[in-house]
Amino acid sequence: MTAAVLQEMLIGTGVIGAFLLLGAFLRAKVPIFRRWLLPASVIGGIIGLLLGPGIWGANAPLPFPEDWTTFWAALPVILIVPVFSAAPLGTGLDPTKKRRRFRDMAPTVLLMTGIFALGGSIQYILGYGVNLAITAVRPETGLYRTFGYELPQGFSGGHGSATALGSILQDFGLPWWQTSQGVALSVATIGLIGGMLLGILFINRAARKGQTQLLGHSGVIPKETLQGYTTDIEKQKSLGRETTASSSIETITVHLTILLIASGLAYLLAGRMRIWAPQLYLPVWFYALLIMYVLNFILIKLKLHWLIDTKVKSRITGTLSDFAITAAIMTLPIKAISAYAIPIAIMCVLGFVGTYLVTFPLYRRAFKDNFAFERAIMSWGVNTGVMITGMTLLKITDSEYESPVLTDFSMGFALISLLSLVISPIDYNFLARGSTGANFLWNLGVGCFYAAIAFIGYRLSRRPARDDA
Repeated sequence: MTAAVLQEMLIGTGVIGAFLLLGAFLRAKVPIFRRWLLPASVIGGIIGLLLGPGIWGANAPLPFPEDWTTFWAALPVILIVPVFSAAPLGTGLDPTKKRRRFRDMAPTVLLMTGIFALGGSIQYILGYGVNLAITAVRPETGLYRTFGYELPQGFSGGHGSATALGSILQDFGLPWWQTSQGVALSVATIGLIGGMLLGILFINRAARKGQTQLLGHSGVIPKETLQGYTTDIEKQKSLGRETTASSSIETITVHLTILLIASGLAYLLAGRMRIWAPQLYLPVWFYALLIMYVLNFILIKLKLHWLIDTKVKSRITGTLSDFAITAAIMTLPIKAISAYAIPIAIMCVLGFVGTYLVTFPLYRRAFKDNFAFERAIMSWGVNTGVMITGMTLLKITDSEYESPVLTDFSMGFALISLLSLVISPIDYNFLARGSTGANFLWNLGVGCFYAAIAFIGYRLSRRPARDDA
């Protein structure tokens, strides 16, 4: 590593930043981008892709040096590790917060968790099902065995998970990792746009039929959300607490350092695990996640709750995600992805239909007058886009977040995260070594597991009424 190499990396990162700012500007000024709520990272990345050599080759309007494109292709693989490792940091560190007893919320949380997770599971089943069907009918299509995994990664996971997919498959030594990442990013963009547009159509239809409980004539997306900023200083939110004195060390430095320590240890541990347990397939970021749980536990025991602010942590991971997503989109392997255009289209259409059929009818039946539509539209948004998509759609129907939907959903999301600690290692081993059929059957089993959780929650929620009778 020489100074010249670092200099090129710095310049390349600056170019990504320029496209990010361009994306933010266009989001604020172009109506269609505001209507679709496209993040600046997606807009900037697409523009960089359209102007770069990925499509035009040597005749590109912006012929980026090969060193830059190589660096950009590798950047998401690296940045996604500290982003994913950050999740446990700061959990349970605030002793002043009263924890709601889970047993009081269990019926609702289990029911909502089960239905929401089932919406994601159906995407795995449909994705691999498309692979099996197309391979059976047209084997000359040449779908790689993990094709279909991109549907849930792009829809339920969003651009962040789609970007991470390349890192996961590369860790497993699968040669199609970059193509798969490109497919996942394409699916994520389709899911984000389609999920938002369809979600607004569903809200309008539900409002006409009187299926919403809080939506009035003011059920519109705030201007600040649409354009991506506010000029009113009073409405601008704080980045977080300054937990340390800058004369000693910056607060951001503390948080970023902890993320980097977890990431560095994860790479070392992953390298050793390949020697100690060569049959165990886990991505680096999963080790980083486990290490962060340990670091967070140490902070709790040392009574250092005051040192971590989750808002500061989120701003750091958000920044890393912005750069990772932009770089990943700018280096999409268009020629490789185009060969799978028809399977991608079929997979996405079925993904929307399957997610809808699992989400809205089940919530309507399970919750009835208990904010059924609001719960459904939140789950729809998250399962086709990202968390902010679900929150935005919910805000249209519940402008002040008066309903318990957001709280119940956050509890359910925490439960899914805990279950994932058990399910994910098995899932990754199937992904690394299993056939398409084996992956299909495994995810069918996972779907049945979440359906059982929903059923348990449903029965528990009905028990008080039955006892009273």
